[in-house]
Amino acid sequence: MRSIFVSTITATGWLLAPALAVLLLVATSPLSAQVTAYKQAVAEAASQDDDLAAFYRSNGYEPIWTGDSDEHRARRAELIKTLSGASAHGLPPARYDLDGLMRKMQAAHTTRDFGLVEVALSKTLLRYARDVQTGLLVPSRVDSGIVRQVPYRDRQTYLTDFANGSPTDFFRSLPPSTAQYRDLMKEKLRLEDLVAIGGWGLTVPDGALKPGQSGASVIALRNRLVAMGYLRASATQIYDETLQAAVERFQAAHGLTVDGVAGKGTIQEVNVSAERRLKSVIVAMERERWTNMERGARHILVNQTDFTARIVDRGEVTFQTRSVIGKNTGDRRSPEFSDVMEFMVVNPSWYVPRSIVTKEYLPKLKNNPNAVGHIEITDSRGRRVNRSAVDFTKFSARSFPFAMRQPPSKSNALGLVKFMFPNKYNIYLHDTPSKSLFDRETRAFSHGCIRLADPFDFAYALLAAQSEDPKAEFQRVLKSGRETKIELDAPVPVHIIYRTAVMTDKGKPSYRRDIYGRDAKIWQALDQAGVALSAVQG
Repeated sequence: MRSIFVSTITATGWLLAPALAVLLLVATSPLSAQVTAYKQAVAEAASQDDDLAAFYRSNGYEPIWTGDSDEHRARRAELIKTLSGASAHGLPPARYDLDGLMRKMQAAHTTRDFGLVEVALSKTLLRYARDVQTGLLVPSRVDSGIVRQVPYRDRQTYLTDFANGSPTDFFRSLPPSTAQYRDLMKEKLRLEDLVAIGGWGLTVPDGALKPGQSGASVIALRNRLVAMGYLRASATQIYDETLQAAVERFQAAHGLTVDGVAGKGTIQEVNVSAERRLKSVIVAMERERWTNMERGARHILVNQTDFTARIVDRGEVTFQTRSVIGKNTGDRRSPEFSDVMEFMVVNPSWYVPRSIVTKEYLPKLKNNPNAVGHIEITDSRGRRVNRSAVDFTKFSARSFPFAMRQPPSKSNALGLVKFMFPNKYNIYLHDTPSKSLFDRETRAFSHGCIRLADPFDFAYALLAAQSEDPKAEFQRVLKSGRETKIELDAPVPVHIIYRTAVMTDKGKPSYRRDIYGRDAKIWQALDQAGVALSAVQG
């Protein structure tokens, strides 16, 4: 056997150098023996991967890469071109070892060599396809609070679709097709260019600045905002109205209180480097791949980092309200996942989670049986327990036999309505009597559920799809004072996400603080997997 290297021009006009060219096998032994040896090599190389083995069994061990037709050449060329651009998606090129694949192709001389190259190319396709479509990382391995079920595709289907269609169309179909993902890719390139020339320049000295001030710190703030694109180039040395407006634009884009005053928090965000923002964008791209699925023509989107809940109809936000999420301690952090909202409960009871009963209320009951008197204690049959007849001191968290329930009322911990998407994490959206918390800039105070600032309007918006007068219908049930379930005729998908970098509808970047430190963990995992900031790789 011997190999002949042929320069090949693909349909896109891309030239493969002779040393990296297509391999043709010239028979110097009987064809049947050659075919048998090839198939044996493919079967052996694919045997450690069940999906690969099943695919090649199903196609009779026919090559999809190592033939000498234009179709085979186009497949190889498109794979090489695609792998060369892996870094554009924030993926580590070394993971796909394109140079190693090229060397294997160049070194192939025997039938067995060709079989091994065939499987090596397919393995690389499978790895890249899954990475770019549904993510490089397994979310739950990075942080236990990311309990999202990633919509992985069948690996055999990748190979079948690739073999039966256009290689160009196949690779184009893999990444998320959302405008969010495309804009994040553009922002990644923009930030890489910025990092390469030094980012946004000198930082602003620590402290606080307000309108009317002047001096070196004001000039530093001015220059930083100009470099970031929030202010036109100016020679002013005074914190004037123009600079104040620029600060307000920056605050709005970063989820800060929009007051035009560059306080400590605003200065801290202004001083975040372009490198850190680039990391946030790359992490956001990975997160976008984890949710690469049909999200629903109508769906609810809760972004934990900007403390909002939105109703999205056919890509347009039709309702938005502020939210409170889980406190950044222990098991209170709100998890990330997707589910389907099925109903709402008006005038709900609060069935106190076991963790709160044993960790917070039982210690109080041991000291005073009449503690937390607004909460009913019930037995296994739901009957109310006479507190004075119980010695709470003899119970541990494990042995405590009772449940606790707060009846419907305006002071109920869930407020007057809760929105249910039954899940094993016991997370839902709800009203709250603690309205003052919505005025805070950072709103992480709950036990994990998502509190809404405007729950009634949220209910009206949901019911508008099935009621001619949703407000009247809701208010009628509310005024009854009875705990009542209202089913949604069309269940609505709910996506609880966590994004520190989001692109607006106009393609502009919007950043948020990493309140739970999850994105820092994701970046660390991506870094360990070989992802690098290309502009600062040295």
